Amino acid sequence: MNVTLAPDYKPSKKEDFMNPVMAEYFRQKLLTWRSELLNDSNDTLQSLQEGGIQEPDISDRASIETDRSLELRNRARARKLISKIDEALERIASGEFGYCDETSEPISLSRLEARPIATLSIEAQERHERMEKTHRDY
Repeated sequence: MNVTLAPDYKPSKKEDFMNPVMAEYFRQKLLTWRSELLNDSNDTLQSLQEGGIQEPDISDRASIETDRSLELRNRARARKLISKIDEALERIASGEFGYCDETSEPISLSRLEARPIATLSIEAQERHERMEKTHRDY
């Protein structure tokens, strides 16, 4: 299905939840986010490939190593995020996007705007976090 979005379109509670226009809005939002992460990742990779550490001062070398370690951790985090974005795009394609995995109820638009990869409603997420905390405390 080919859906065209108005440039100023924003999902609202007044329209049918996850209608084709709303789904396309989130699809484009996810694709843009994915593209930005990939660009950042490529920039990081390029900077890491630009030669070895040539600093004679041991503290400068240590600082550079720490920066590289941080960059690699950020890349790993971005890879996980890209994977979650891909999963969200698959859910859009299958018509499952925007619905809570636990309750099958719609996830609030404000939550999806803030975190379009969300798979749980706020209530289900809070329950999940309480359960994790309870199990972690023992």
